[in-house]
Amino acid sequence: MTKIKDNCVLITGGASGIGRIMGRMALEKGARMLIIWDINESGIAATVKEYEKLGKVIGYKVDVSDTAQVKEMASNTISECGNVDIVINCAGIVTSNATFDKMATNEIERTMNINSIAPMIIAQQFLPHMIKRDHGHICNIASAAGMISNPKMSVYAASKWAVIGWSDSVRIELKQMKSKVRFTTIAPYFINTGMFDGVKSRIFPILKPEPTAQKILGSIEKNRNFKGIPFGYHFIRFCQALLPTSIFDYIFGEVVGIFHAMDNFTGRQKK
Repeated sequence: MTKIKDNCVLITGGASGIGRIMGRMALEKGARMLIIWDINESGIAATVKEYEKLGKVIGYKVDVSDTAQVKEMASNTISECGNVDIVINCAGIVTSNATFDKMATNEIERTMNINSIAPMIIAQQFLPHMIKRDHGHICNIASAAGMISNPKMSVYAASKWAVIGWSDSVRIELKQMKSKVRFTTIAPYFINTGMFDGVKSRIFPILKPEPTAQKILGSIEKNRNFKGIPFGYHFIRFCQALLPTSIFDYIFGEVVGIFHAMDNFTGRQKK
């Protein structure tokens, strides 16, 4: 079991959405310190001000797509805050619902940098310290889109497939080392935080942020290797293995409606 109580928790994208909620819950569970990494300075300031009554909170402005900045801020964080026990890679983006042929090169690069490369670089900064202490946990928030191909979000899906493959591979490496450091991979369906505004879901309900955040933290505490939310998503690959592609596409894409979920996507609107 991984205890959040008395441990230092770092959350990327921790000033908004599901990351912000998990930060509050971590403090309520007795985390000795919450460290917020986010690109939104005003969001960081507001979150720190609100959460200071719950415990010790420190925020850093970090653009996780900038490798040099990530390395510098990781070094600063360790110097100023001490050992980081739990890292939750939550920062992520989806740029549009354009088909792949209409996506700009910078959209592709930014999506892959933030969703795929950043979690790897961030983990690389803290993992050696965790291995040396034989204590620590890294949780990577992927997506159900990393288990099922979906039109109008091809690059987002690619970025999340990458996170799932990488995260689970490192889990196995740590197991082979006989290390007590753990990796958890989370693959949630669309979460109602604004990031996927406009998405329509015919059968699977859009996830509510509070219970989803609770399930993610619970998965860390229980040392779960992988958690699909909702649970039914654990059976996607089983169905892919059993069914011909045309039948699988028809059932999940047309009957369940997953292939049309992004048709009316607007995303979080800037104020």
